Amino acid sequence: MAKPHSTFVVIGLGAFGSTVAMELARFGNHVMGVDSDEKLVARMAEPLTSTAILDTTDEAALREAGIDRYDVALVAIGADIQSSILTTMNLRLLGIETIWVKASNKTHHRILSKLGADRVILPEQEMGRHVAQMLNNPMVQDYVSLGNGYSVVSILVPERLDGQPLEALRLGKRPELRLLGLMRGTEYRDCLGTNPVLRKDDKLIMLGRRAELRAFGDEL
Repeated sequence: MAKPHSTFVVIGLGAFGSTVAMELARFGNHVMGVDSDEKLVARMAEPLTSTAILDTTDEAALREAGIDRYDVALVAIGADIQSSILTTMNLRLLGIETIWVKASNKTHHRILSKLGADRVILPEQEMGRHVAQMLNNPMVQDYVSLGNGYSVVSILVPERLDGQPLEALRLGKRPELRLLGLMRGTEYRDCLGTNPVLRKDDKLIMLGRRAELRAFGDEL
């Protein structure tokens, strides 16, 4: 697990890597961006703490650049699977505490897992599942899969429930679901032990298994 106030190095500054790097920097983290493409590095020089043009398949170059001093590395190299694998191996040799890697396909995923990557990401597949979940139930605004069939979802309160008390949701008849709270605009409200009046466009933060969450969303 990443420690508080971790330092991050993002290797590969294409669309995916640069987005992650900029978001990490926006959260106030120390972020280094690395790529072999001078133009991509130059584009990220301002928003990131530091940048470097490097051949990350060269372990000595990584050491010289001080990559071994970073806590967390994200390898976001695109279609060059060989470079991705070699870079991941080098980061492990450098003793980087936490390594996340973007994979291009399932075979790439298996190789990276064998190399000891802490998390292997297939962004297109993960986003595809995310979009499908929301398309399947228009009331679901967002969701996070927790594994083993459980998810946390954000479900929009429909207009017909505007002004109704929370108990109108009849959650007592659904012990398999748990209401974690609701969002009203940008304000979070803890509903434990209370019966607030619902407003149109409130977002219910629900925990449960996908099937039960889907059935609840369909009833709304």
